[in-house]
Amino acid sequence: MDIALAPETLARWQFGITTVYHFLFVPLTISLAALVAGLETAWVRTGKVKYFHATKFWGKLFLINIAMGVVTGIVQEFQFGMNWSDYSRFVGDVFGAPLAMEALIAFFFESTFIGLWIFGWDKLPKKLHAACMWMVALGTVLSAYFILAANSWMQHPVGYRINEANGRAELTDIAAVLFQNTTLVVVFHTLTAAFLTGAAFMVGISAFHLLRARRTPAAERDGRKIAAMRTSLRLGLVVATVFGLGTALSGDSLSKVMFEQQPMKMAAAEALWETESPAPFSVFAYGDVDKGHNTVAIEIPGLLSYLANGDLDSEVPGINDTEAQLKEQFGDTAADYKPIIPVTYWGFRWMIGFGMASFAVAVAGLWLTRKRFWVAPEKRTGSEEVPRLMLTRNTELGEFLTTWAWRAAVLTLGFPLIANSWGWIFTEMGRQPWSVYGLFTTADSVSPGVTQAEVLTSLIVFTLLYGILAVVEVRLLVKYAQTVPVHEEPPAVDPTLRGPGSGGGTGAGGVDGADTDADKPLVFAY
Repeated sequence: MDIALAPETLARWQFGITTVYHFLFVPLTISLAALVAGLETAWVRTGKVKYFHATKFWGKLFLINIAMGVVTGIVQEFQFGMNWSDYSRFVGDVFGAPLAMEALIAFFFESTFIGLWIFGWDKLPKKLHAACMWMVALGTVLSAYFILAANSWMQHPVGYRINEANGRAELTDIAAVLFQNTTLVVVFHTLTAAFLTGAAFMVGISAFHLLRARRTPAAERDGRKIAAMRTSLRLGLVVATVFGLGTALSGDSLSKVMFEQQPMKMAAAEALWETESPAPFSVFAYGDVDKGHNTVAIEIPGLLSYLANGDLDSEVPGINDTEAQLKEQFGDTAADYKPIIPVTYWGFRWMIGFGMASFAVAVAGLWLTRKRFWVAPEKRTGSEEVPRLMLTRNTELGEFLTTWAWRAAVLTLGFPLIANSWGWIFTEMGRQPWSVYGLFTTADSVSPGVTQAEVLTSLIVFTLLYGILAVVEVRLLVKYAQTVPVHEEPPAVDPTLRGPGSGGGTGAGGVDGADTDADKPLVFAY
């Protein structure tokens, strides 16, 4: 049988496809929850309607995203029993603890408070309603933390012992699993990347609306929509700049941890076949990196040494020396401890390149929008003055730069999503051949009773299903992202439920708080 169609290979393809697709929604869920909570808090504190409109707009996109994320995440759990039963048997006693915490604690926050937020717009005091979204945001962060702790244990197993009777790993120290340096660094890097993703998403869609407004005659522009989108754009640019820098700093910390714990992954990321001191970082290579690192077009001297050790002159072991050391360490001279080099090499660069591209766009955007948008006529048609939407000189070069600045801002919404996907591909494939580093190989993890036909069938079914869900997701996002709900007015809350600082005026209940419509149903958020 062709090795490419072996059950293990098919199972890995299936898990990779479903995981990468699911992870498209995770960073957006984490970041949009906090951004929506921040916008609603701004509305509660200032009473400015532009914050309310922005909250409703981004809240709608958040709900679409989290719903799809939950649906696609359910499949992940099924696969552990379907295709990876031996893996589940080996790690279940350890892996199950953080996952149980995620379900019992984090998912409780998300599911409970998101329901209150959806149905409580006209029933809860404004401060309490905003607090519900902050609880959802807290739940998303906790959920990410527990899941990343489980994954970090696969990267660097700690706090366990092997039961000699059944060969299974058993948990001995949950604190070690939750708070080891691998977990802390990975969580920091993942959360900063998540907020970069959400910010770029906000920047891209806001820029789309403002670009469309820029092409609309001044008399036809909707000031309320522009106000909401300008606020969103600036918020997105600030968050993308701050967390883009945080992503770079946390990535540097993670690379040092990776070099210490998984030296083969660092060598494979650079396609560094022979040990070098100092070791350069390859920005771009032309040729087959799987046959030798000898056709590099662009290198930064000493940078790989710094990424690995924090020292520009330190030695970085190459792939050949690292594999020889691993063979000696684990006593299997016939084993192949190399991951797929082209995937790790290019995945590492695409992760960095697309992520930092959004950071660069955010920095440029902050500079271009450092003053008010409406500062001078953009162009004249007869005696008509059309207000402009970005600060540039009234020249052909300025017009060209402005146009491309808006286009770059729109395009950047997809860059971090690509970076996240390649980051996870690099993280998981760079660990191969281990499912749990140093303890359990991927070949030993697959379900022994699952046939090639069964795995191929489930692979095809899940891929088609996720393809359909992708179409649904894109159609929903495109549909609701095109319309800013500026026609909606802030809800009136029943005065009998109104808390301190929740705003004045009479509520839906009538004069003096009397409820004249006792049978009025809960109002949906949208």
